[in-house]
Amino acid sequence: MPSDFDQSEFVDSDVLTSARPAVRATTMSEPTASSASRPPSREELDLRVSDAQHQLAELKRKQDELERERAGLEEARRRRVELQTGREEMLHHLARGLVLLEESELKSRRDAEQMAKSLAGLRESLAKVQAVNEESWSAEAYNVELTRALTAIENARMEWNGARLKWPVLDGALTSAMNAAAGPTKIQGHFLGAQSFGELCRLGFALTWPVAVAVLLGAALMVLLRR
Repeated sequence: MPSDFDQSEFVDSDVLTSARPAVRATTMSEPTASSASRPPSREELDLRVSDAQHQLAELKRKQDELERERAGLEEARRRRVELQTGREEMLHHLARGLVLLEESELKSRRDAEQMAKSLAGLRESLAKVQAVNEESWSAEAYNVELTRALTAIENARMEWNGARLKWPVLDGALTSAMNAAAGPTKIQGHFLGAQSFGELCRLGFALTWPVAVAVLLGAALMVLLRR
């Protein structure tokens, strides 16, 4: 005898299982579509504003960091340029200064050597001139001693002139001595040159009138004696 009809034997369970999630997904998607079409609520707007402010604050922080980094890089570049420029400048100045000082030192050494030679020559000439003593000459050797003394003086003059050519300070000292000796004469000439013609005439009259009076008195006395 055939069994009773069972509907479960003709229903595929896999199909039913796959169909249920699709129906559920369709059911869940309907509220999402409806929420997208509706205007945002106040809470959602506040949340968006808060997010925007947070993003702006983050961008401002990054901008400040970039500004500080840029300032640090510019300062580093400036110091690097200053280092390079200062190094090149000091290398040039120091090298040139060393060359100039070495040349000056070499010249000073040569001048010192030449001055030492000049000093030795002047001392020797001074000693020879000071050694000339006419009182110690004998009558027999007078001509010989005189020739020797004149030779010593001539050699001393040559030594002195050579030293003057080498060392201008000697000419300066000689000029100062000559100016000091001629000082009073220059002062007197300057005083007379500063006076006018009338003042010079009065000065001459003041100096000569006693002589003129004496001459007149002498002439009058001679006339009286002749009478």
